[in-house]
This record gives sequence, C-alpha cells and structure tokens, in this order.
Amino acid sequence: MLDQNQTPLLDTLKACAERPHAPFYTPGHKRGQGISQKIADVFGKAIFRVDLPELTELDNLFAATGVIQQAQELAAQAFGAEKTWFLVNGSTCGIEAAILATCGVGDKIILPRNVHSSAIAGLILSGAMPIFLNPEYDSVLDIAHSITPDTVAAALEQHPDAKAVMMVYPTYYGVCGDVGAIAQITHKYNIPLLVDEAHGAHFAFHPELPTTALAAGADLTVQSIHKTLGAFTQASILHIQGTRIESDRISKALQLVQSTSPSYLLLASLDAARQQMALYGQQLMSHTLQLASEARSRIDQIPGLSVFNPTTNPLETGMRSYFVALDKTRLTVTVSGLGLTGFAAEEILDQQFGVTAEFASQQHLTFIISLGNTQKDIEQLVRAFTTLAEMSLPPKSNNINLQRTDFKLSCFLWDDFINMGNAVRISPREAFFAETETLPIPEATGRICAEIICPYPPGIPVLMPGETISKSALEYLQKIQTMGGFISGCADTSLQALKVIKS
Repeated sequence: MLDQNQTPLLDTLKACAERPHAPFYTPGHKRGQGISQKIADVFGKAIFRVDLPELTELDNLFAATGVIQQAQELAAQAFGAEKTWFLVNGSTCGIEAAILATCGVGDKIILPRNVHSSAIAGLILSGAMPIFLNPEYDSVLDIAHSITPDTVAAALEQHPDAKAVMMVYPTYYGVCGDVGAIAQITHKYNIPLLVDEAHGAHFAFHPELPTTALAAGADLTVQSIHKTLGAFTQASILHIQGTRIESDRISKALQLVQSTSPSYLLLASLDAARQQMALYGQQLMSHTLQLASEARSRIDQIPGLSVFNPTTNPLETGMRSYFVALDKTRLTVTVSGLGLTGFAAEEILDQQFGVTAEFASQQHLTFIISLGNTQKDIEQLVRAFTTLAEMSLPPKSNNINLQRTDFKLSCFLWDDFINMGNAVRISPREAFFAETETLPIPEATGRICAEIICPYPPGIPVLMPGETISKSALEYLQKIQTMGGFISGCADTSLQALKVIKS
C-alpha cells in the first residue's frame, strides 16, 4: 500500500520554486519576476514562482518515471484503478484519447446520441464511424437519461464488429445508468467499455454515492477532478483496468491531444486533490451530502417548484433499465410550475439574488453541490427560490421582468431532438475535412452538416459533421436560442446560416 499522505509532485514543485537560482528557461516571466503588475495584483506573485516547466526534478508528463509517476500511482490507488494518467487538457483530451486508442479509420464505436462534443472530436480525429443509440427519455420532465443494457445488446448484435462502447455516467442531471450490465454485455464481444465519468470523480469516496464506473466493470473512465473535487479548472484524470486496452496506446494517444508544455499548477493540483480525498474524502462527502439533502428537502416544499428525484419507486415507473442510482449532490429544480423557463429563472437568480446555477434547460435549473459549498450557500439558494416563487405565483406581483414565455413547454421537448432523424451519412472525420459552403438556414435542410453545433452547457451536439440536417433539428436550435440559450460551434453565431458539405 502506498502512503496517501504523500504529495510527491506538489512537494517537489515547492522545493524547485524555493531553490535560489538564476532561471534561464521558460516561461518568460521567470518565476514571477517579469509578470505584469496588473495580474500580480489579482493573483499575487507567489503562484508564479511555481509556474515552472519540465525541469529535471519535475519529471516528464509523457515519459513519467519520477514524481509524476509517483503521483499517478497514488491516484490510481485512491480512485481504484490499475493505471492512471494526469490530464492537463481537461476530460476533453481524455475522451479523445480513449477513442483514438481503441478505434481507427472506419472502425465502429457504439455511443449515446447525447455524448459530449469531445466525443465527436474523438470521432473526427480517429476516423471512427459512430453507431448512435438514443438515451432513455422522460417526456414529462424533458430530460434524457442513460442508454440501457438492452439497447447496447441490440446494437452489438447488429454490429458485432464494433471496436468499443462508450457511455456517459453520470448524466448532467446525476442519473447513473447500469454500467455493470452494460460492461458484461460489452465484454462478451471482448471489446472495452469506455465511460465519460466527468461528473463522477467524487463517487469513490463515500458509500452513499453511486458505485464508480471502474468498480462496476468499466475498462476506462475519464474524470474531471476540477468539476466536483478540489483541482484547478481543466485538471482531469484518465483511469484504466484490465487487458482490453493497451496502456501504451493510451500514452501515445495522449501525446497527440495534450500540451507538450503542461502546466504544473494543474498537475500539482491533481496531486493535492487526490491526497485531500484519500485522507478526508468520506468526511468531506458526508458534509456535502448533508448540504445537498437539506437543499433538496427545503426547495421541494416551495410552491411551484419540484426537485428531480428518480429514486422514487423506479421499478414502478419503468426506470430500472436506465437508472440504478442518483448522485444526490446534483440538484435539479423544475421551475416551469412558476411559469418560467429555466433560462429566465437562471437570469433572475443570478442578477437579482446572486445565485448562479451550473446550467439551465427549458424547464429546469441544475446546481452542483460540492465540497466547496457552505451552509451559507444553501441558505442563499433556498432564500432565492423562496422569493422567486413568491414573485411568480399569483396573486402577488412585482416590478421585475420575469421573461415569461407563451409557448407550451410540452410542445417542443427533448424527444424531438433524439428522434429528429439526423442520419449519419458520412463519417465525422470525412465531413470535417470535406469542402464546405455556407447556406441560409432554409436551404440547409437535407444537406450534410459540416459543423458541431450544440447548446452549451452541457455541450451535447444537436448537429455534427456527417449528419443530415433535419428541419426539426433547426427548429430545436432556434427555439433554444429564442429562449435565451447559447448555441456554440456554428460559424454564424446568429444562427442564420450553416456550413454544409459542398455538393
């Protein structure tokens, strides 16, 4: 057993920063001596002393044999992996590397249609051909969940030559699908199960949290340590276990998608976040779960609001195939009962009450409650929702523009998206590198898309390179934009025109 008290990378970085010497290496600010005073006023100068390059003592991220290797081995033990890699380009590069390491040009990969845009980038880089599965969908709440074991089994029966299966666990709303059953089905074909576990890095540290993807049988998982734990933004981790994926292929793939000048601020933050959770994780997560439980209970009692909770009789509601657990630190509040869209409610809470959500959707606001939140945060959140409900529900009135919408929330739901018929005509890679032209929206219907277009967050593409552009997809994007959502990926940010494959 390794000593989880250790922080080998962080300690060595500190020693290098404190050693007196004349620096004739990058970065140009020379340990903060040449940094702009304006940025020093914001961050202080101390942080720049540890902004160092790959000095001999600090090891090499792409050929780790020293302190980075030691830190990664400690992380593997803490998170329950056989081998772990630190990521400085976010979970994005981990997902891309996972696909690059398992799929080549023309190879099939089975994955949900609501994958993150990083998976689409992985398809473009690798040349793999996606076999998309529609996730299960709650038409009442307008929430897409996980893919199911049955849909994976059917896809593998139809495509037994697939090279890998990928799933999202948990979803943005905290719903955890049946990783164990899907892993068993996938392994019957002797191919790996890849898991986008970006929002589940905290699962390993408390028994009341869902089982980790690795413990459930996944071969590879990518976690954003910065999303729910204490690392710097962009700091993530990739884990593998078993023999279905060659570790050397992962290492080589990461060399393609990671910076050759990795930030030691990010790397050291991963080392420190691991130590924090290994030593105090259960205590920290107990407090986090307590805060989340209080917020859930109190907000659920506010008239006009309801809190997403699929744990209520999942067998009776037919959820068992796509739901095995809920991440209780993820709080999704349905605000449509107040006559508001999630977009309108998000703006009011942020501007009027100083409460900022993780993201908004048509009917909901979703909040991440983590080890960094406090009782004061929960009080402010509950107070904001209480006041919002009082403002919105009759007979009371107010002077604040609630930005109500007249359209029926049920008339344009997420199942329009997952059933909009964007058939994959050519591989995302072929489409990405093809000659393109820009057409007005009315003329784009039926053509092959050349862009990755998605509302963000959560970054789930509605259109991607290689797909046929359907009328319903365009209507969906325009509806999201009308309601105040942000559309990313399109060259024309006004969404009046799209890039398509030239005929």
